[in-house]
Amino acid sequence: MGAFRRYRDTVLVIVLLAVPFFFLRASIRNPQNLNVVDRALLGASAPIEYAASALARGISNLVGEYAYLVAVKADNNKLSYENARLRAELNEFKQVRSENRRLERLLGLRDSLGTETVSALVIAKDTTDYFRVTRVILDNPVPEVRANMPVLSVNGVVGTVKRVAGDKIDVRLAVDSGFGVDVIVQRTEARGFVRGGGELSRYTARVELVKRTDEVEVGDILVTSGYGCRFPKGIEVAKVTTVVKKDFGIYYQSIEAEPLVDFSRLEEVLIVLDDNQDCSPRPRAER
Repeated sequence: MGAFRRYRDTVLVIVLLAVPFFFLRASIRNPQNLNVVDRALLGASAPIEYAASALARGISNLVGEYAYLVAVKADNNKLSYENARLRAELNEFKQVRSENRRLERLLGLRDSLGTETVSALVIAKDTTDYFRVTRVILDNPVPEVRANMPVLSVNGVVGTVKRVAGDKIDVRLAVDSGFGVDVIVQRTEARGFVRGGGELSRYTARVELVKRTDEVEVGDILVTSGYGCRFPKGIEVAKVTTVVKKDFGIYYQSIEAEPLVDFSRLEEVLIVLDDNQDCSPRPRAER
């Protein structure tokens, strides 16, 4: 049994060495000198060579496609990173441009007022059952800032200074029930007095002391008259949202308004350095 196994192994080795030799010999000989054995070997090897060539091409294509996909993925990752970076830079640019526009408008407002002002940044908001207050910090602290000084933004009246503590100031907003300012209707110049509504759920203001005979409509803009808290004249305060005018009995109209300043997005303000402390409504003269 062992001798047969050795004999079998020897024959197998000889065949494995001889077959490639004869195949190689047949493939390199001149086709005109091929004998019957050579032609038979070439005929038998043709399908094998074709299959081997197809397998090699398939593997080559697969490896090439894999390498291509790896390169494409790397390029996509790089492009995604560049896209994200450019988006971030674009958003930053938009924010800077928006801030520059706000500051330009604030600077234009300061120049148009014709009075001394100091700028401040909003750092906190506080809403309680009693007060609607925003805290600001001065860009350039000055000792002249005192209570009841007017506070403005590019969109209109913000309120008045409530409390001063170093470079931090609490501002009583125009929607606080303790705030009031004398106004006129921009369209008709009818006189009135805007007082904060004091509501926690929404920003509202009441317009008082508007005579029943005065012309006021929903959508009218109310601006400061220059009296009362000594706000500069012509600063926008609120837009009329409700007008109730009775034909008899009540001497004044019942009017509600909405402040033009969006206090939830307030970022920069101007404080008018005015020493007037009188913020109570003034009696109106009969016309």
